[in-house]
Amino acid sequence: MTLKEMLVPTYVQMLGALSAWLGKAEAELDADKAAGLMQARLAADMFPLFTQVCFVCVQAQEGVLRLRQEEFPESVAALRNKGLEPPSAEWTIAGARAIIADTLALVEQGAADMGDLPPETPIAHALPMGMVFDFTAEQYVRDWALPQFYFHVMAAYAILRAEGVQLGKADYVAHLFAYLRPGTMPAPG
Repeated sequence: MTLKEMLVPTYVQMLGALSAWLGKAEAELDADKAAGLMQARLAADMFPLFTQVCFVCVQAQEGVLRLRQEEFPESVAALRNKGLEPPSAEWTIAGARAIIADTLALVEQGAADMGDLPPETPIAHALPMGMVFDFTAEQYVRDWALPQFYFHVMAAYAILRAEGVQLGKADYVAHLFAYLRPGTMPAPG
């Protein structure tokens, strides 16, 4: 399995799931609750839902760009910063879903002509506060790109659950149903 084959389908599946969870929230919550949803957080010192969505999308864009060995365009920092700004009119379910849709398009477009980066390729990953991690491409994917992406996906999922959105394991792993053996789904009841 190549690093691209590990990252890109994961990003596509989970970005799609995150958008679906937000759609479910929009359908289930009353207007007042939905209006404040993007500012919800699990703990006072944790980022709110809108920031989690922005960070999920930043992680996906960065992962693809790293495997393409391209510099990050200003739009990546702008998206990160958008998530760190005080709440604004963009902090809506529709706004978050639009960011996810844009990221899905960028991931799919970036993956379309991406080569297979050798796993031992050096990658220096600098953080905004000045820390720099020296990885191989394989270490970057395994130890940074996937865990960071899933951390923010899971935080978003947990916030949505805490806010009363009826999500369950089937929503989290909806992509797995493509592999379900016919005739093995338990009957509702």
